[in-house]
Amino acid sequence: MIPKTIALEIVTPDRPIVSEEVDEVQLPGAGGALGILPGHAPLLAQLQPGELWYRKGGEREFLSIEFGVAEVVQHRVTVLATLAERPEEIDAEQADRSRREAEEEMRRSVTAEDAERARLAMLTALTRLRIAERARIRRG
Repeated sequence: MIPKTIALEIVTPDRPIVSEEVDEVQLPGAGGALGILPGHAPLLAQLQPGELWYRKGGEREFLSIEFGVAEVVQHRVTVLATLAERPEEIDAEQADRSRREAEEEMRRSVTAEDAERARLAMLTALTRLRIAERARIRRG
């Protein structure tokens, strides 16, 4: 019998972020978005900077995460992320400064490694800005 919910645990080196029973999870996998529903097959996935969301009933909660891994086993999703932030924790002005710095770094990049580092910094900054905007809209 397929369960109705799945346990979601999200932790960083600093603190636990989420520990809830949820209906659905979407993760920013290294190869693209990964949708996880109750009863999902076991999975170990590398995560990239991006937007993670989970749904309980009709409500979605969004987080910005950086690199990490996700493990899906039986009725549980465990996310170990280097950084995870809820919308209300994001400083939009600082995220915008980071975006501008990443843009400048992309222009100055000479090596492929520098360009990739700048691209990932840009991805992180844009994700943080998008998540912060969601919080602003919710507050009205």
